[in-house]
Amino acid sequence: MQAMGMGKTFAVAGIVLAACGAVAVGTPPRIAAAQAAGTVSTTVAQAPAARNAEGTAPGGSGDDRRAFSVDDAAAYRAMAAAMGQAAGIDFRYGPAPSAYGTTGNGGLPTWSKRVDHAFVSDRQGGKRGCDPAFCGTWQVGTWSNEVGDFASNVGHVAYIPESPSQRLGMAGLGISSSSNEVFSQRPELMWVYYGAGLDEINALAYRRAGAPVGNPVGVARCEGRPGWCMNGLMVFDNGFIGFAQSNTSTNKASARLAPGKVPTAVAVTNSNEFALITVWDTVNLRGEIAVVALAGLCEGCTPAKPASPTSWWGEWQGLYPGLPNLGNTAYMKVLGYVALPADMKAPTDISVTTGLSREAYLPAGVPGRESTYDLSLSNAAHRATFKSGGRNFNTYAKGGVAVVASKSEQKVAFLDLRPLFAYYQRMYFGSDADYSVTTSVGPADSQWPRTFAAAPGQTPTVIKTVAMANRPTAVKTYAWGNSRRAWVATQDGQLHIFNLGDYPTAGNGSAASIVEVGAVAVGRNPTGIALVKEKAGNAIYPDITREVIVTSRGDRQLQWVRFAANGNSGQVVRTLKDSRLVDPIAAEDTDNHGTESYVVSVADYGGRALRNYRYGPVIMHNYGGSACGAPKGCGVGSNNADPFEYGGEFALPGRPFRVVSANIP
Repeated sequence: MQAMGMGKTFAVAGIVLAACGAVAVGTPPRIAAAQAAGTVSTTVAQAPAARNAEGTAPGGSGDDRRAFSVDDAAAYRAMAAAMGQAAGIDFRYGPAPSAYGTTGNGGLPTWSKRVDHAFVSDRQGGKRGCDPAFCGTWQVGTWSNEVGDFASNVGHVAYIPESPSQRLGMAGLGISSSSNEVFSQRPELMWVYYGAGLDEINALAYRRAGAPVGNPVGVARCEGRPGWCMNGLMVFDNGFIGFAQSNTSTNKASARLAPGKVPTAVAVTNSNEFALITVWDTVNLRGEIAVVALAGLCEGCTPAKPASPTSWWGEWQGLYPGLPNLGNTAYMKVLGYVALPADMKAPTDISVTTGLSREAYLPAGVPGRESTYDLSLSNAAHRATFKSGGRNFNTYAKGGVAVVASKSEQKVAFLDLRPLFAYYQRMYFGSDADYSVTTSVGPADSQWPRTFAAAPGQTPTVIKTVAMANRPTAVKTYAWGNSRRAWVATQDGQLHIFNLGDYPTAGNGSAASIVEVGAVAVGRNPTGIALVKEKAGNAIYPDITREVIVTSRGDRQLQWVRFAANGNSGQVVRTLKDSRLVDPIAAEDTDNHGTESYVVSVADYGGRALRNYRYGPVIMHNYGGSACGAPKGCGVGSNNADPFEYGGEFALPGRPFRVVSANIP
């Protein structure tokens, strides 16, 4: 592709950028040698710092002088066009491990791997309704014909496909599972076979229906409701948005960003109320946040038929975009775009939280307890329970905060979502006239949910921006808990801790209350921050709200960072290195069910695989006398006392850069 513009041009990982006189200077010899050898691309994302000391990694100190400039319209548009390609990955995630000299496997451990055994089908005492030719594998425990705890984790993996015409770049995989007193810790094709194989089912359906899906730039899911939120929101480089499915949640919904809006990252609010997508506006040359309203419905339900008296989901029996739901999304609508400050034209990452506790939501059809299934909002008495003073007033979010990073501009912005949540609270639970507006769902600006053009007062606002001393590479917000914190990783290997102060809140907030309160040293070029997930017994976690997993691309490692009780400091408590990890970019912790387990999935970009590692025991709480029964369970490694064990890998026809997963209901 040829970028139009004045001045000098140069090739950048398969694209051509107009440099307009800007050149990369001061390349350290080690980086230059790697580039000459072809192991490191001379990309806009890793032009080294002019004033770095010789031989140091780019971004190690000072601010990099880049060939890319957000103020160069041609270069900006060319880079936006490459977001779903290797050059876009280089721009967003920076130098590969080879740029830091972390090549080869000298001194790295090779953690042991257990033997893979084939699961059996229903006819042989199992519970998996699978194709007898493939029911998956298991590695831990001793097979029993007693089904016992039966659970699966499903993951959605975004990757840059080697052949976009053949593959979608989005895979739906089984991540881990338990049944019959055995445990599977190897990523593989889902044992529930839908006939699509590797390609994610809904994405394949969208393409077959004629939708130009494009290459993925991200996938995300809500993280504030453990046990639900199982479907991932897929975002593609051409602005197409769609929801992936899992074994038991197959609803479909899709939308498309406006022409000229190029997405770069995505986050979803705690209970699947809204999606927020970072956007490069290539028409107006500015950074924006696209806001998408989401609505979940019971399995198999549709916007035209949102109710099902026989559904076991316990989901709303109506179509209510913007209200908390269980994540089986059946409707979405792009509400509009929030303009970022003029000095944040190139956003690269985003995270969002409402801060609402997982215990606050109405339960999903729990016998004997009121749930959303029982509360049709067409009944005024039901709506009254959600008003101030009503018994359900505290079961939904009243505000939220998003954190947005712009890597090349070294800025972080904080957004207030109170106007958005307050508007939906008023419309659903205010006057009868306001509620009546929500009953006319449709695509027009004036139809529900109303767009920002029709109801501008709901538009989120920018609280403040913060200039970082080094390039921000990843951001993450807390999900719930007393310690309201956001974490910003920078390319020099620091995890900065921000106190969110008054946010998220339904009341007044002060920009001055958002401040950096500390930092933790982590690996070089940290490209991913993941929350740890709730476990069946939490044998090794003192408090999951005070721990994150940081993926360091530069040092080919994962680190578990545990924060102090006040949230203002922390320390690395566990570090995973393995000779198999070639170029990790992101990781995801796995959910639990009745069987307690500790498995982390790693998107190994350079290794072209999703890799699983176990870092804690498998404890089958429902099997007192089994090989992995409580209280001890089955340990880690060949001697049951190692810190890590290799679960296995799933080779992909491309380079994975993002993974999300969840336990399926």
